[in-house]
Amino acid sequence: MTDVQDSRTPDLSEGDTAPDFSMEASRERTVSLASLKGKPFVLYFYPKADTPGCTKEACGFSEALGQFEGAGLTVIGVSRDPVKKLDKFADKYDLTFPLASDEAGGVTEAYGVWVEKSLYGKTYMGIDRTTFLIGADGKIARIWKKVKVPGHVEAVLEAAKVLGQAG
Repeated sequence: MTDVQDSRTPDLSEGDTAPDFSMEASRERTVSLASLKGKPFVLYFYPKADTPGCTKEACGFSEALGQFEGAGLTVIGVSRDPVKKLDKFADKYDLTFPLASDEAGGVTEAYGVWVEKSLYGKTYMGIDRTTFLIGADGKIARIWKKVKVPGHVEAVLEAAKVLGQAG
C-alpha cells in the first residue's frame, strides 16, 4: 500500500504551478485557489490544531498577520482537523486568518505533505509541517519542508516581502 501512496504523492518544486484546492475553513469561510487568483499567499500545513508546536506556529503567523497583509499576502493554515475543531482553535487563540480543513486528505496529498512518519518506533501517516509561498501567478515561489517552528514565520515573512516587491 505504501508504494501506491508514494506514487500519488507529488514532489513539488519551486516554480511549479500550485495544485488546485477548495476547502471549508474556520469561521464559515471557504478558501480556494480560484478565489486567490492574482494574489500571492502563504499556505502552511500543520499536523494538528491546538497542540504545542501547531499553536506556536499559528500564533506566530497571527502576530505577523498585519505585516503579511501589508506585503499583500493572505495566510492560510491547513490541517486534516474537522472545521468544528478549527473553529474552537481559532476562537481560543483569536486566529483571524482562515484555518482550512482537509478532512478528506486530497489537498495534503496533492501538496505532498501527507507522509509516513515515525514516533517511538511506530510508523503512521501524518502531515509533514510544510509551508508554501505562492505567487500571484499561481506558481510556487518558495517551499519550506520539515519546518521547525522557531524563526519560521520570520523567514516566510522575509521571503513574502521580497515576493511582494517583485510582484
